Amino acid sequence: MPAIEDTLRTLPDQPGVYKFLDARGQLLYVGKAASLRNRVRSYFQKTDALSPKVQRMVAEIARIEYLLAASPVQSLLWEADLVKNEQPRYNVRLRDDKHYPYIRVTLQEDWPRMQIARRIARDGARYFGPFTDSTAVRQTMQSLSRVFPRVLCDWPRTPRTRPCIYYDIKRCPAPCVGYIDQVAYRDLVQRSVRFLEGRAQPELEAMRAEMEAAAEALEFERAARLRDRLRAMSTVVDQQKVIYESLVDQDVLGLAREQSHACVVVFVIRAGRLLRSERFPLAGVDGESESELLAAFVTQYYQQTSELPEMVLLPASIEDVEAVGSWLAQLHGRRVEVAVPLRGEKRRVVELANANAHEALERLKAEWLADAERTSGAVLELQEHLELPHLPQRIECYDISNTQGAASVGSMVVFEAGQPKRSAYRRFKIKTVVGPNDFASLQEVLRRRFKRAAQHKADEWGAAGEASWAELPDLVIIDGGKGQLGAALEVLRELDMAEIPTVGLAKEREELFREGNVEPLLLPRNSQSLFLVQRIRDEAHRFAITFHRSLRGKRSLQSALDEVPGIGPRRKQALLKQFGSVRGLRAASVEELAAVPGMTLKTAQALKAAL
Repeated sequence: MPAIEDTLRTLPDQPGVYKFLDARGQLLYVGKAASLRNRVRSYFQKTDALSPKVQRMVAEIARIEYLLAASPVQSLLWEADLVKNEQPRYNVRLRDDKHYPYIRVTLQEDWPRMQIARRIARDGARYFGPFTDSTAVRQTMQSLSRVFPRVLCDWPRTPRTRPCIYYDIKRCPAPCVGYIDQVAYRDLVQRSVRFLEGRAQPELEAMRAEMEAAAEALEFERAARLRDRLRAMSTVVDQQKVIYESLVDQDVLGLAREQSHACVVVFVIRAGRLLRSERFPLAGVDGESESELLAAFVTQYYQQTSELPEMVLLPASIEDVEAVGSWLAQLHGRRVEVAVPLRGEKRRVVELANANAHEALERLKAEWLADAERTSGAVLELQEHLELPHLPQRIECYDISNTQGAASVGSMVVFEAGQPKRSAYRRFKIKTVVGPNDFASLQEVLRRRFKRAAQHKADEWGAAGEASWAELPDLVIIDGGKGQLGAALEVLRELDMAEIPTVGLAKEREELFREGNVEPLLLPRNSQSLFLVQRIRDEAHRFAITFHRSLRGKRSLQSALDEVPGIGPRRKQALLKQFGSVRGLRAASVEELAAVPGMTLKTAQALKAAL
């Protein structure tokens, strides 16, 4: 490997991040180093001392890239960014971290609301999380709406003349009709934020005093409402276990690992109370030490949370703990102590977190085992029923979605070993077909997908960006019957890929159509193989229709605005941001349209008349 040897000779003795890539240009591993020269060279010396995982990785390395950093703290930040965004195969990483939900409080809005978000954005909103259980997030939001009523509908985007049902069930204070002013409403929202921060006791005392004052003033209805809210809040607070008397905000981490599985549990402790406990399974843990697992988790977890405590307690020491503390302080603007308690009350809580991590890992292993057995059985069943020459490890499914030919799109979803591989999903805008022609649209999608595979196959190495298209499926499922199957087979024969097993799945009776078989195949009604193909087909349909609706909504709004004189790209963008849809524009008054930045009263009147 002359290229690698040349790189090793010229590596600088400075801090930075390094990347290992394979012959196809795919990223294998990202690491940080106080000295790039010493760290990277260590992978290529005394390979028998390396773990089996690292030995496998080193055997695949074809190219090394690196980036100099100004300090170890900066290299730590860059490493965390690269691992999260590029998901290298050999790095320790959170499983499915992009799906963890957050509670988002839109404090930047005049009338803040509370929502579920899937990522943190720098938009002025306040975020809490990440959570690992979306059901628990919704339950928390429902509990808070009982204690601190807030806007739950789409007001003020949709004007109202009378309160909606949320007011009747005492979940909204109805600012839409002036039953509460902006100052009082924002106070309710701020109190819910303090509750989420773990400062519940002051809120309980304030609410109790407010209730007693209302009773003394003979405002019995208001006192009764406050009494009900106080009971709801007390119920939630009672569920928060008192961990110890210390009022320092802390996150306590527990770790459990067993061979290729690992799980971290985080106790979120505020003012001595356990607000919640979250479990995070880790991937890529083979051959990694406890210290390396904890370091990887800490950098990834705290990069995507806005709830930073004063202290983080770990079950074991990690490398560069001072750099981690400095990085956390730099990331969140205040000092954070990272410590490994060895005795006393703090150690007791860490051991409790470890015990919870072991229990969580056992539950996760049971779930993974059940899923693996179920999906592997379904894949094997499918091979037998379809008489496939190979086990269909990789299955691709295609679907077309349009509205009378408008905004026509195609989807490709990929399942590997019976599980969705979302990083391999692809969406296609139909470019060459005019009108509602699903057969021609399907052929365009398949032609584009398999032509790229053929081009990559013709090139011995292939471009790095094309590597994801290179892997061919063991089975192709087309959403449709005989006609769609015939159209698909025509393209595969045209591209010399007719050897790929391909079937059409009809919706009504879940019939599988195969080339050369007059009668369709009906899988056993309660079989795992039927459930698998239904799940794959439904996922392709969901992926296609979501893209189609997004495209159709944008086009309908843009086309409606294009017909109005005086509405250019900037005004169009501002209107889209403010009202979101044609329906929202139609519901808005002329005054609300004119209040949008860049709009004038005359243009707003013309727009209202056109809609």
